[in-house]
Amino acid sequence: MKRRPRRSVPAVLVALVVLAGCVLAAAVAVQTIVGEKPWISYDAVASALHDLRWSDPLPAIAGGVVALLGLLLLVSAIVPGRPTVLPLEGGPDSGASRRSYRSTLRTAASTVDGVSAAKLKVKRRSVVSVVTTGRTNTAGLADAVRAAIEHRLAQIGPATVPAVRVRVKATRSAS
Repeated sequence: MKRRPRRSVPAVLVALVVLAGCVLAAAVAVQTIVGEKPWISYDAVASALHDLRWSDPLPAIAGGVVALLGLLLLVSAIVPGRPTVLPLEGGPDSGASRRSYRSTLRTAASTVDGVSAAKLKVKRRSVVSVVTTGRTNTAGLADAVRAAIEHRLAQIGPATVPAVRVRVKATRSAS
């Protein structure tokens, strides 16, 4: 189970652009039917577009911008995002959300003696933890945190076990 994030941002942007175009076209159509002066005159737009040539820079720039936006939307639809549910060993239907996975591993790092705070990032193939300690001697603390995180990973049982990296920040220095 590797649920991927929805592509909601590109979809919302496209929907808003299409909605704005439809609202504008409907408003102009209603104004024309009622007999009022429309916001955008069809004759003015048609004559302005008729006067343009393919060799002019404006059509080339507009076409390039539209092609670039289309390419960006296509790439955002094709490239997979980070999984929101990470697969576990239990089978194809077992998984853990990225948030609960990170929270559980952060708690494991925080329970090590000497750790005052822990920050954790779950990346594609690794888990990076930055722990803060009030100790002046940090020897062995990184290994203890790594062991605690690896023990918790063994309990969780992910389908692919990530590499664990630990960095220790000491708030006090040995003077």
